[in-house]
Amino acid sequence: MSERDGEIRRPSDVGSADGPPVEEKPYKIIFEANKCFGAGKCAEASDNWELSLDTGLASPRSYFVGEDELAENVRAAEICPAKKGEGCIHVVDRRTDEEIAPDPHGDGRLSVDW
Repeated sequence: MSERDGEIRRPSDVGSADGPPVEEKPYKIIFEANKCFGAGKCAEASDNWELSLDTGLASPRSYFVGEDELAENVRAAEICPAKKGEGCIHVVDRRTDEEIAPDPHGDGRLSVDW
């Protein structure tokens, strides 16, 4: 993110840069927590997601995932009903900086609504 204008330059730069090596966990979760309304579909689809009984909101257990966790996190992103079905969970390939899911634009651009 550019400090000067607040614009996101690369999706993989959002959030913590202290993640594991890209080779180990090539995918990053970007979560728009402010858009979550606690439907819980993500927690049903993926072990990486949990729904807090205290807050009624979801959260990922890990923001970095490997190939073995990709399919379930993509599913969680695709079925999230927030943002009128475009979801508030985004799975980004750290190697290409493309959004894999939900990718409503169909071109890999990050579809956050901040």
